[in-house]
Amino acid sequence: MNIRNRQDAIVRSLRRNGTSTIEELAEQVGASRRTVLRDISTLRDEGFVIHSDVGRGGGLQLDPQSMQTTARLSVPEVFALLLGVAAMRAAGNLPFSQLADAGLAKIEKALPADKVRDLRDFLDCLHVGQLSPLQDLSDMGKMEPALLPAFEDAFLGRMMLRFDYRDAKERMSSREVEPQAMLILPPLWYLVAWDPARRDFRHFRMDRIGAPRALEGTSFRRRHVPFEDDVCPYSELAG
Repeated sequence: MNIRNRQDAIVRSLRRNGTSTIEELAEQVGASRRTVLRDISTLRDEGFVIHSDVGRGGGLQLDPQSMQTTARLSVPEVFALLLGVAAMRAAGNLPFSQLADAGLAKIEKALPADKVRDLRDFLDCLHVGQLSPLQDLSDMGKMEPALLPAFEDAFLGRMMLRFDYRDAKERMSSREVEPQAMLILPPLWYLVAWDPARRDFRHFRMDRIGAPRALEGTSFRRRHVPFEDDVCPYSELAG
């Protein structure tokens, strides 16, 4: 369990249980007492009000008015929410759209300025369109959860992306590309990238991408992607 997930687990435990001891929290998250104490200190610095009751039977309590969960959302987590809304909107199936937009606006407002800047840079890479009715979807699989964190590093840091790819004929290959855009054609999602080896743009179905990682020490320039006329940036769709 990484640091962020462990601290989120501590907050959830305090919220649900009311009062917990350091030892109970350490057992629940699989960490040492010292590690949990450091996590509690970090959470307090971030705005969570956590009371300590000393003495026998005492423990830690989370003030219910200090739920600063939105401030702890990462750019990929907020982006994942926006992607869900964008996909539904592109498919013409977004019920309660005004409420969804209002909720997302509140989340964005609660983010620190640097995260808002990263989020908007991320959104500039997102495009949506309509899938051809002739597209074969019989082999559609699931996308790896590691995609968004890897995309955040690659897109925002302008680092090349390496991944394993399975093509339509089940052939496996290793790719190293310059990520330029993300394309949603519901229900399929694509990474649009410049492939230096082929000197051309390539569309990679995200459900066929495995083991993605951004390559430290690499860089690339933004390129104009020649999308079809029926594809538009997410910002136009949201507006």
